[in-house]
Amino acid sequence: MTPEKSRLALPALVFGAGVGALATEITASRLVAPYFGASTIVWANLIGIVLAALAVGYWLGGRIADRHPSPTLLGYIVLGAAVCVAAIPFVAKPFLDVTVRGLDQVSAGAVIGSFFSVLLLFAPPVVLLGMVSPFAIRLAIATVATAGAVAGRFYALSTAGSLLGTFLPALVLIPAVGTQRTFLLVAAVLAVSASFVLGARYLAVAAALGALVALPPGIVKAEPGLLYETTSPYQFVQVVQRPDGRRLLYLNEGIAVHSVWRAHSVLTGGYWDAVLVAPFLLAHPPQNVAILGSAGGTIARALGVYEPQANVDAVELDPAVTRVGYRYFGLGDNPRVSVHADDARPFLRATRRRYDLIVVDAYQQPYVPFYLATQEFFRLVRDHLSPGGMVVLNVAATPDDKRLVRDIGGTLATVFPQTLQWPVLRFNTLVLGFTRPLSRAQIDRRARELARSLQPLRPLLLRELRPLARSRDPWTDDRAPVEWVTDRMIVEFAAEGGRFEGDSLPTLPR
Repeated sequence: MTPEKSRLALPALVFGAGVGALATEITASRLVAPYFGASTIVWANLIGIVLAALAVGYWLGGRIADRHPSPTLLGYIVLGAAVCVAAIPFVAKPFLDVTVRGLDQVSAGAVIGSFFSVLLLFAPPVVLLGMVSPFAIRLAIATVATAGAVAGRFYALSTAGSLLGTFLPALVLIPAVGTQRTFLLVAAVLAVSASFVLGARYLAVAAALGALVALPPGIVKAEPGLLYETTSPYQFVQVVQRPDGRRLLYLNEGIAVHSVWRAHSVLTGGYWDAVLVAPFLLAHPPQNVAILGSAGGTIARALGVYEPQANVDAVELDPAVTRVGYRYFGLGDNPRVSVHADDARPFLRATRRRYDLIVVDAYQQPYVPFYLATQEFFRLVRDHLSPGGMVVLNVAATPDDKRLVRDIGGTLATVFPQTLQWPVLRFNTLVLGFTRPLSRAQIDRRARELARSLQPLRPLLLRELRPLARSRDPWTDDRAPVEWVTDRMIVEFAAEGGRFEGDSLPTLPR
């Protein structure tokens, strides 16, 4: 390679490698999200493996460059990374299929093993890309006097490429062309950068990788009765119709059902029906209701039947989920619903409206957004409730481990004068916070006013409703260890051979 060519080729190679490394990480997060979610734990594992792979690459690149300082070898390294990146969405599918079966069976070994198997698919190309900067620096250094300037320039180029590799997939490519094609476009970019060193004939490899973009991505997760699936900027969304006619909304890993629709009834047999009991515990029928985390609109639709006088603010962060709600879950059936595309806490901060009832159903399973489970958030909720109003939280927990309920409910109890828990299903507990305490007699009397179709829930309410004590160590914005509590709960449940199988409430169709 001539010095003139080297001055152009090596910087282009380093910049392209920077693009590829971070674009692979960002796109990998979207590949695993439908199976493992996008929690802090998932991101920590992904970032940790990428950093470890880069560290190995830096070490290997420096050693190999000292022994074989060949520009051609460096070009082949980047070309190999391109091929690895292009293979990821295709090779990963068998592992992801094992993951789905593991999640269905709640087999800890299958889930953990396949999770790290998928993540390790990203390590080889990142190791190869990590080799590029030290290798290129070794090739570009002519004298020791310029070593610092060369290293600084190349690391600046690599970082600039990483910035582009971070924002371009997240903001443009993934929303526009999807995850599989983003991997293939990143691979093509890497192959083009390798051609600067290897020669123009290697552009044929870039063209071949780019041509794979024409392959249809197909269904991300095969599911009987699949009606619709999409990947939004926030998450993976899937709608499935069961043989009994129910439509179910799944997000990301698909463990929890986030909305249910039935053609001839707003009742579902799920925890959503129990939420409909809450308005009857108020002194007067609610005029204003907020649902924070409305998903496809199961509760909002049902309120149109049971509380037709109520104005409902349905707050849902993801517009794609709202569109699914209108199309598949009857969100438009209630004419008094106003949908707000916003996060729950910023919405409450911005609005001046007060509510008789606030339903918090934004605890996307299995991980609760910590900032929706702290004293500061619950004070914000309290300040937006009318006198005599109440808040209802849907908290998931395993049958034998209610630590998450106690921690969240105990934190709520430090803000509200009365906090009660109502375990309505094996995995769902409703936590109720009252601005004005109710006696047992008042609860009993108001429960008698339940609509006829909700009357089967009255014995369950009176039998299972009990107080929650104030937490001695309430969660705050500074410290809310939700991941620790949730991980222990899930691992212990899986280790005991538990299965995440739903049950149903004793409700009557309406």
